[in-house]
Amino acid sequence: MDLLDTLTAKGLRGETPTREEALAVLATTDDELLDVVAAAGRVRRRWFGRRVKLNYLVNLKSGLCPEDCSYCSQRLGSKAEILKYTWLKPGEAAEAAKAGVSGGAKRVCLVASGRGPTDRDIDRVTDTVAAIKDADPAVEVCACLGLLSDNQAERLKAAGVDAYNHNLNTSEGTYGDIATTHTYADRVDTVQKAHGAGLSACSGLIAGMGESDDDLVDVVFALRELGSDSVPVNFLIPFEGTPLAKEWNLTPQRCLRILAMVRFVNPDTEVRIAGGREVHLRTMQPLGLHLANSIFLGDYLTSEGQAGQADLDMIRDAGFEVEGMGEGTLPRHRADVVAGATGAAGATHAAGGCGTAPAAGGCGTGGGCGPCGGHAHGAADDGTETAGATDEARTDLVRVRRRGAGTELAPNA
Repeated sequence: MDLLDTLTAKGLRGETPTREEALAVLATTDDELLDVVAAAGRVRRRWFGRRVKLNYLVNLKSGLCPEDCSYCSQRLGSKAEILKYTWLKPGEAAEAAKAGVSGGAKRVCLVASGRGPTDRDIDRVTDTVAAIKDADPAVEVCACLGLLSDNQAERLKAAGVDAYNHNLNTSEGTYGDIATTHTYADRVDTVQKAHGAGLSACSGLIAGMGESDDDLVDVVFALRELGSDSVPVNFLIPFEGTPLAKEWNLTPQRCLRILAMVRFVNPDTEVRIAGGREVHLRTMQPLGLHLANSIFLGDYLTSEGQAGQADLDMIRDAGFEVEGMGEGTLPRHRADVVAGATGAAGATHAAGGCGTAPAAGGCGTGGGCGPCGGHAHGAADDGTETAGATDEARTDLVRVRRRGAGTELAPNA
């Protein structure tokens, strides 16, 4: 197929496709799907080899968010039966992080619900980062605390935070359809503040909210232009008790096309399969590893994910390997750019890296930026391939998180 030959050639050179080419990926047929995966897989291997980076979420503060993001179980007015608790103590958070690191995670993502952090909240996170890095100085720490005010990103950087997550989620043109208590511009501003302070930018999207192909392409190109070093791709899980409870729009095939499009547009950027992979990719999760080079290990913010050992088995069985703590994630030419922009923080990305410079030529509202995942009553898609299917909910696929941080039960990692 001429399209895939063109996209592969561009991706191997680290070049960005046109919008029309990106849209064409989303329009491919099921008969062409394996060809699409194979083509994008070549690009993935060019820059990241067969390594899979593992990330681990620690939910520092859960629920009771004042923002109204339609997709989020922690939103204002949500009736989702999730855990709600205030800030974990630094020792509790460090103990939760230890479980993920012992399972192979090299990045710990610290998430807190809310519109954005107060100065006291920044102090809390500072103490938590110190506790985590005292236990393991090599671990990367990504903070996800919502909209940042002036000088807060600089304080996080000084505290030892390596990256900041704040997702754009959807296109600028449709952002007002999913949230009204803040704007798309607010989100862009926070990503820019983080980058400007020397933090690696982690910003992604949520697919399956009823958006068009144009919306998906728009947000992915916007993320590329913002310089996001890591692009988490979340797949919406409709929560009962939220406005998007009926939005079952994804199939495994659709998810793979989206991941392939994101990879072609971001050939040399970390692409992470985030919330919803167990529900929407299901048994096709291993194919997703040929497109993305990063996943979350174990549980999400408000739902229990696939067992951590099952994730590790899947990676091994698919012929991939877990990225080691001392290995660089980004290709060398990208790592050098990050190191120059972030100073010491770039050291976690600078070494290793697959590939060299190209031959020619970084969810949720407020603090709910990580993948929420889950369903209010543990229900998920019925496993059919018809978009919008809601019958025979699969309670065995997704359950509300009742273990790990904020509970008395051991974490799943």
